[in-house]
Amino acid sequence: MDIKQIASAGTMESSDVYVEIAPGNGTLEISLESVVVQQFGDAIRAVVLEVLQEQQVDNANVRIVDRGALECVLRARVETAALRGKGNV
Repeated sequence: MDIKQIASAGTMESSDVYVEIAPGNGTLEISLESVVVQQFGDAIRAVVLEVLQEQQVDNANVRIVDRGALECVLRARVETAALRGKGNV
């Protein structure tokens, strides 16, 4: 399912994550900025991909700015941004 509009969820506060999603160019592109990218970058990307697959999003540009969020927070923010981007929220 395609993202119809730019949407976001989260904040730039410590222990949170800011997720921005926008219509894609035929592919799924994820950019990640994180204070823990060296240790957990692959795990963060895997969680983001898993949530997007659950939401049936395969055509979007996703920007993740992580400030040390727990996995449950990351999942909630990605899901919320995807739903908003599809126009469901």
